[in-house]
Amino acid sequence: MEIRTLRYFLAVAREENMTRAAQLLHVTQPTLSKQLRALEEELGKKLFLRHSFSIELTDEGVLLRKRAEDLVRMADKITAEFLGLDDLTSGDLYLGLAESWQIRYLAREIARFRTVCPGLRYHITSRDTEQVTEKLDRGVIDFAVLAEEPDAARCSAIRFPEPDVWGLVFPAEDPLAEKAEIRVEDLIGRPLFCSEQSWYRDIPRWCGGRMDELRLEGSFRLSYNGSIFAREGLGYLLTFDRLIDTSPGSGLVFRPLQPRLETEIWFVWKKYPVFTPLAERFLNQVRDAFTHPEEIEEPT
Repeated sequence: MEIRTLRYFLAVAREENMTRAAQLLHVTQPTLSKQLRALEEELGKKLFLRHSFSIELTDEGVLLRKRAEDLVRMADKITAEFLGLDDLTSGDLYLGLAESWQIRYLAREIARFRTVCPGLRYHITSRDTEQVTEKLDRGVIDFAVLAEEPDAARCSAIRFPEPDVWGLVFPAEDPLAEKAEIRVEDLIGRPLFCSEQSWYRDIPRWCGGRMDELRLEGSFRLSYNGSIFAREGLGYLLTFDRLIDTSPGSGLVFRPLQPRLETEIWFVWKKYPVFTPLAERFLNQVRDAFTHPEEIEEPT
């Protein structure tokens, strides 16, 4: 199985049309069709359902797309790494980020790094902790930002300057807005939104054994999407402070949980990494900045 063939497959999967994909790839349609038929024969599975004017992935095709995307990214990453071995001022960084307002600290470090490495190209994947960890394990990304303490046997990590604080986001006109803090009893019987990961890992730390009294209405990987549903009065969003706009006029408010619930945020890399000089240099900068929090200024 060749990387080029996987690129062909991904183009067709993305365009859902053989003609458009062939045009984008600058190959003839018969050549593209031949390559895809050969791929199906090699795998022994049908990857596409061919309709009159479109192409649809089979279940096997969906699985291959997920794997092929990582393989192609890895191939590109390897090529970029070797091209940049002798260049300390340009190259690629691959980062996977969980949601946190403290991503601004990392963005600031990238901005600083670009002043000394003007040829820097950075690639960001935003996912929840489980998805980001999987990409780090497979070597698809160099660094991850996780909203849970990493496995010390597999990863090295630096703690971000501050923990993230949990609270509740809901419409400003709701009677709960009169409260300065939200307690477990305030949420009993109310429809709640939360990421599935946090619902089973973080919220139980807060509610003191009363999880069976709380009701998860729906789970969201991204807090912004959950806030849209909260705004429509469909439920109450449990999330970190400062992820959602709750300024006056936004229509939403944030109230911290009581007792206070915090989650540490971590900058993580594999235990025994094979870094490019550029990635090593960036890590040293982040390590220096995050281990001297007294010198960190609040990002604007």
